[in-house]
Amino acid sequence: MWMSTFSRLALPALQRSTSATACWALGACRRPGRAASPLPCCPTSMQLRGQQTLGSASLLLAQHSVRNVRALDEERMVEVEWEDGGHSLYPFTWLRDNCQCPLCTLDSARARKLLMLDLDVHTGVDAVEVTNDNKVSIAWPDQHASVFDAEWLKKRCFSAAARQALKEELFLNERHYWDSKLRIPTADYQEVLHDDKAALDWLSDLRRVGIVHLKGAAAEQGVVARLAERLGYVRMTFYGPTWQVQDKAMANNVAYTSGKLGLHTDYPALHFAPGVQLLHCITDAEEGGESEMVDGFHTAELLQREDPEAYRTLTSVQVDFTDTGTDYCDFMLQSKKRIIEVDAEGRVVRINFNNCTRDSVLDLPVHQVQPFYKALRTYLDLMNRPENMFTFKMTPGDVLTFDNWRLLHTRRPFRSRPDSPRHLEGAYMDWDEVMSRLRILRSSVHGNM
Repeated sequence: MWMSTFSRLALPALQRSTSATACWALGACRRPGRAASPLPCCPTSMQLRGQQTLGSASLLLAQHSVRNVRALDEERMVEVEWEDGGHSLYPFTWLRDNCQCPLCTLDSARARKLLMLDLDVHTGVDAVEVTNDNKVSIAWPDQHASVFDAEWLKKRCFSAAARQALKEELFLNERHYWDSKLRIPTADYQEVLHDDKAALDWLSDLRRVGIVHLKGAAAEQGVVARLAERLGYVRMTFYGPTWQVQDKAMANNVAYTSGKLGLHTDYPALHFAPGVQLLHCITDAEEGGESEMVDGFHTAELLQREDPEAYRTLTSVQVDFTDTGTDYCDFMLQSKKRIIEVDAEGRVVRINFNNCTRDSVLDLPVHQVQPFYKALRTYLDLMNRPENMFTFKMTPGDVLTFDNWRLLHTRRPFRSRPDSPRHLEGAYMDWDEVMSRLRILRSSVHGNM
């Protein structure tokens, strides 16, 4: 049965990242302005577009009731005062842009119909009031009227804390970092296929920890394809919709040999590398073949602390990757990637490294070549420390699911049984698909949030 995330992960080795969920707090301050005159009538209520936050889903609507609303003409804002005493500010232009009426929004698709060219970005407000059913109603100078649900507005408050909480709800950026002491989250393959709660727990752990071990699958081909179909569809690549990891003569990939592999992420030669890997053990090796995993985000954090100069190099220098051959079809790939990819806020979001497909082309000024090699070797030495590497062996029926943007993986050399070669089947998915299914499952399990 599925184990509690907290009971499995409450270990000193697991470190919570800095992107923890912010509490809901409305930081906008009261500002001077005039109270709006009441509208002559209450416009028709519009259906909601969007969902409640997880944190507010269990709260009564009254706790998000509007006490008062007014237009601040000088600031060009509508100020909402909540019954709990908080205040939120909403710019006139944003409110007009997000009108929920049928003329402006296609509710069945939750999509905006209002064209940007038809939006007056300098619009004012004629009147604003709280309706009898606790909605905010606005009359615009062009005679248009908009009605906004209190919950919808509260969720979209522009305060820093509210924006951080909503970002966490939508993207689940919280991470638990780990090292060799990881107790890998596990789940039952059949339960994940047929039970929404089990599937939601699986994907939540996959997002947070980066790896989940599914047990109980049949030792036959097709398992990863069925798992992908549970979420959406497989990511097609030049190696096909699924691919067979076996020791092959004239191998077109070093993974299709029996030797030791280095730590790597898959497919950095693609401009958009697959986000999630599904790997199923059909036949194990007679000897060897253990899998090794490293949390690339955790080790990047260690590198930044231990060798800031190496970290700066690997987050700034672009490295060439290439992959050429024939499989599902012939291919000749080329890309440029930073080994450690960070976002605009400086947070690590992706690791791109595969020494087998790292190109001999190195598009750097000659004086930067040696510092690059030194930085890369420092990072790899750090990742290969025993205290940072988690080792395990897959057995027939095991399915390993892991974050290919975050984890680096490898395999020790192996020897197959003469009559039963080692055989794994793999497939890829993109994080867009996985996150889409996670949000849908969260809604179906916890209600329309």
